[in-house]
Amino acid sequence: MPKADSQTERIKLIAQNKKAYHDFEIGDKFEAGIVLLGTEVKSLREGRANLKDSYARVKRNEVFLFGLHISPYSHASYENHEPERVRKLLLHRAEIKKLVGKTQERGYSLVPLKVYFKEGKAKVEIALARGKKEYDKRESLKRKEGVREMDRLKKSRNYS
Repeated sequence: MPKADSQTERIKLIAQNKKAYHDFEIGDKFEAGIVLLGTEVKSLREGRANLKDSYARVKRNEVFLFGLHISPYSHASYENHEPERVRKLLLHRAEIKKLVGKTQERGYSLVPLKVYFKEGKAKVEIALARGKKEYDKRESLKRKEGVREMDRLKKSRNYS
């Protein structure tokens, strides 16, 4: 069996930040591990996570994820986790240095794009992103609408 097929089967998407593609120009992407508690992992396996309004920051050469909401695990009793606690991301030192340099120099932000399980381990895809201006957002919506309209026209001509 080819490696690509087996790798795509092992990725289970939990949450995606679709709004990030609308609000930001996405640059380099990084895959990071995430430090979780037991009840957080169980809750993620149930698909109970929300990336809305979450962001990452570099502090003392470590990367932390803020605002990721993981709902409390339904079958836990008294030892449940706090839903929006700060979570540490696991990256290589060279990747962290690159992130530090870009976020300080060029005004980039670290935005999480998706949370998923890869080969049984929880991962977060973060990206270096630059905020879009309001007119850029309108322009990208117009472009997207134009592509959609062209696809509609092509589809109607092929079936006529």
